[in-house]
Amino acid sequence: MGRDALFTLLASEHLLVQSRKRKHITTNSRHWYRRYPNLIKDIVPYRPDQIWVSDITYIRTKNEFLYLFLITDAYSKKILGYRLAKNLDSIHAVNSLQDAIKNRCQPIQGLIHHSDRGIQYCSKEYTDLLRDNEIEISMTENGDPLENPIAERINGILKDEYLNIKSNNHNNIDIRQVSYAIEKYNTLRPLRPHLSCQMLTPEQAHQGNGQLKKLWKNYYKKRVILNV
Repeated sequence: MGRDALFTLLASEHLLVQSRKRKHITTNSRHWYRRYPNLIKDIVPYRPDQIWVSDITYIRTKNEFLYLFLITDAYSKKILGYRLAKNLDSIHAVNSLQDAIKNRCQPIQGLIHHSDRGIQYCSKEYTDLLRDNEIEISMTENGDPLENPIAERINGILKDEYLNIKSNNHNNIDIRQVSYAIEKYNTLRPLRPHLSCQMLTPEQAHQGNGQLKKLWKNYYKKRVILNV
């Protein structure tokens, strides 16, 4: 039985693994900073450095919580900027954005930065850096993870498949491990086929242009249809 047939069977029998519910909140949208509209609705990127998506995820170790700030190219799924920190201060988001600006491969003109409405992304330091580089600002409108799905998906891939965080008793995670995981994710064949960017690595996809063919299927959506 092939992969597609297996997942179809699992969906029909309600045996697909459910996504984990978030247990630790990283987004504080109750602040007085300006919010921005969602500019990327129904936009399918056709080149790198057209849309960047940002998010913060937590890593729970045995003794503490760590926070991973990520900026990902929506076209290639390449991680362009990141920071691992012990707190949620806005400076870490700013530093990850500075890295992304340095690592871009296309002119900055026409670039849209998309994020949630967390205080880090609405802060004056962060929005000033975006404006100084003529990057348009886009944000989610309802706090729904589905408004920033690529960023949410990359969070899960890194934690579950590259950092192998399977329990709350993980002893230590440091920046060297995170850097190695991101380098491996960006440049090497993933642990499973990278179906969202035409079987290319993110690094390979980031060097190209033209719409990439998505080869994955939404089995969870299919399960809902089957239930009906």
